[in-house]
Amino acid sequence: MSASNTNSHASTSNTGAGVLPRSILVLKGGPDAEREVSLKSGGMVAAALRRAGMDVNEVTIDRPSLEELRGMRGEVVFPVLHGSWGEGGPLQELLEADGRPYVGCGPKAARLAMDKITSKALVSEFGVPTPRSQELRNNVEFSLDFPVVLKPADDGSSVDLRICHSMQEVMRARLEIGPRRERILAEEFIIGRELTVGLIDGECLPIIEIRPRDGTYDYEAKYNRDDTQYILDPELPVGVTEAVRAFSRAAWHAVGCRDVARVDFMLDERGPWFLEINTMPGFTDHSLVPKAAHHAGISMEELVTGLVRRALARACARRVAA
Repeated sequence: MSASNTNSHASTSNTGAGVLPRSILVLKGGPDAEREVSLKSGGMVAAALRRAGMDVNEVTIDRPSLEELRGMRGEVVFPVLHGSWGEGGPLQELLEADGRPYVGCGPKAARLAMDKITSKALVSEFGVPTPRSQELRNNVEFSLDFPVVLKPADDGSSVDLRICHSMQEVMRARLEIGPRRERILAEEFIIGRELTVGLIDGECLPIIEIRPRDGTYDYEAKYNRDDTQYILDPELPVGVTEAVRAFSRAAWHAVGCRDVARVDFMLDERGPWFLEINTMPGFTDHSLVPKAAHHAGISMEELVTGLVRRALARACARRVAA
């Protein structure tokens, strides 16, 4: 069965219900390597919310204190940050202390998803296949077959990603990226098709196949070049569509996501392989969740206002339960 069967896609009926707040605080920027991506994503989220008639306070941050955050106007916070501080737990802890409703997962899920080593082990326990890997450590024997992918264990957007075909290339890559990365993950390089699945409230959006011109979906291909092809609802081998969706939902629940996420896979002749889960995927004009949502009939305005409604409804439910 191919991915053309869209019955299980998220639809406009579940993009969020209930009233909207009077004002929304959109945070963007942050101290991470993906700051420039966050600035673009945050700007587009803020613009879509304004088009939907919302009063938006759009603020570029670095590492604000709790006092500074509390001084920023907005009834609901939409943190559009990518990277270990903004997406990996520290900002979420700050938002919890602030007390306002906010879009996205909580601190625990944020930390689990950002740590690729931990998240790979966690989803494996839920039956999701993931490529063989190991953390590069001194005095630990390298046990993977080549080629391998080297990547930071706690960052995204393919920042500092390297593909290595020999031990010499691994050593050179470690010397190059090691000084700015405390933990490096080495992973079996899967040669095949790259797939991604966005989720809204745990429901899968249409699958997207990513076809970078040069074969590697690196930072340049993601954000700066226009020669990457994105195939919505690609034709896939029998059973793969269902497996990818099931694995995506399993990863969502294993990590404890909420509101929105994106799960990345590689597909070879053995089947799909989980790479990582992103708890605040991009919202730029190159980003995949907005593309998939649009294909499912969900506009950017509906997408972001639905996420705001979910955050507000969650806070209201907590108050009622208390």
